[in-house]
Amino acid sequence: MAAAFDLVLFDLDGTLIETAPEIQDAVNDTLASLGLAPVELDTVVRWIGHGTRELLVSALATRRAQDRAAVLLADDFAAIEEAYALHYAARCGTRSRPYEGMLETVEAFKAAGLRVGIVTNKEGRYTQQVLEAHGLDETFDLVIAGDTLPAKKPDPIGIDFARKRFGVSRERTLFVGDSSIDVAAARNAQVPVWVFPWGYNLGQPIVQSSPDRVLGSYAELGRGVLGVGMFEG
Repeated sequence: MAAAFDLVLFDLDGTLIETAPEIQDAVNDTLASLGLAPVELDTVVRWIGHGTRELLVSALATRRAQDRAAVLLADDFAAIEEAYALHYAARCGTRSRPYEGMLETVEAFKAAGLRVGIVTNKEGRYTQQVLEAHGLDETFDLVIAGDTLPAKKPDPIGIDFARKRFGVSRERTLFVGDSSIDVAAARNAQVPVWVFPWGYNLGQPIVQSSPDRVLGSYAELGRGVLGVGMFEG
């Protein structure tokens, strides 16, 4: 049975790796250094999706009772952002974990001759840290971070770039994510989109975003792409 797709692209946070706990730790380390109260995990989960910088802005806006524009214009924001980078580097890999069956599925795709890539809104330096922390920095054929190209999801530029890089048609490209942002990016790129329900979708059920398929496991993803006979995970 032939594979259903030639290129499978993944979101990172909440799709490949559960990262929220250590993101919360890094945010709270930063807030503590400023004498500000910590934020709860559920709150951090609702902020994940637009990139690490946007998440930090949300935390500062909440704890300083400022609007986002005021946070960005503050004289100390650049220094806070650099401090966050150090805290995140220290926390990276301490409380994140790849989802069950993820690596086995990705490796099965590669063994079958498929291309695999990442399109995330997380900034490049943080993306690299997370992948290195879990020994995944050489696993994917292409990694597009939130600052790799001029725009990020839901803009389709990342998906389009990856598809054209490997010479794959829209219908032979699959995007796998966990949020309405991922669904919107795939729709804008006119490619199929399958999602996991366990990730970070701004506090909303992912089914409300009307993806093409909601997956229950990585084994189900593998069977959907490669066929039952080719993938027994």
